[in-house]
Amino acid sequence: MAVGITTGNTVGVIGLGIMGASMARNLMKAGFPVHGYTRTKARAEGLIADGLVWQESPAALAAACDVIITMVGYPQDVEETYYGDGGILSHARPGSYLIDMTTSSPSLAARIAQDAEMRALHALDAPVSGGDVGAREGTLAIMCGGRQEDFDAVLPVFQAMGKTIALLGPAGAGQHTKMVNQIVIAGTIMGVAEAMSYAGRAGLDRNAVLDVIGQGAAGGFQLNVLGRRMAQGDFAPGFFVHHFQKDMGIAAAEAEELGLDLRALQLALQQFQRYVDERNGRERGTHGILELYD
Repeated sequence: MAVGITTGNTVGVIGLGIMGASMARNLMKAGFPVHGYTRTKARAEGLIADGLVWQESPAALAAACDVIITMVGYPQDVEETYYGDGGILSHARPGSYLIDMTTSSPSLAARIAQDAEMRALHALDAPVSGGDVGAREGTLAIMCGGRQEDFDAVLPVFQAMGKTIALLGPAGAGQHTKMVNQIVIAGTIMGVAEAMSYAGRAGLDRNAVLDVIGQGAAGGFQLNVLGRRMAQGDFAPGFFVHHFQKDMGIAAAEAEELGLDLRALQLALQQFQRYVDERNGRERGTHGILELYD
């Protein structure tokens, strides 16, 4: 039977980038002892100064923590972190909770859960939405796949990082839900970019336009937050284009497997590839797609 996690339990975070660093900081603010590892230690210096315990490898972190969170880049990074030499599955203590919060493959999530169970470990897939703002403010939407008792046990951990938290089904369901989320965003961010391009070409003040339409039916994060950044010419990443391309690629592959023809998703994939090829947009934020139009 799963045992509930409290602030007396140690939480480890592997991957301290834009998202992972803020998530780790919010866990620390909630009172959890937090250990961390990322490939570039310099990224973690601020967290270490504030009390994060640095570990030299995923294996060392897994052996020291009751809950291990992974927030890495790509499915291949997830696979390496869990299955590679010094991987989590080989070094986590029996009874530990493994939570992959990377946006990754549903089938990989299901495999990790199955292999974790064979080792007396509890695994959940729990990708997030809300970007850098949600991570920083602790208001992420967390969509989870796994067993109810495991979800209940780690709920205090999720509550330290997110506001909307739900178990959507068995292992892999969280990743499938994130694909739904990314399909919505793919069409929406394209619409926002086209609308901002139109506003500029028509001679309108983009910020003034956003003040009005952001309060109506068009309002939402993509318009009110990322549209504002478009209007200000700020294309610094809250969510990297290359990570979004990865997500859309997973969604497209899953859609094909399900027999779906998702034209808006395919168009977004094409346009973001154009942005990378023509405007060197790989390391920009997703809202930088406006540059393709302007």
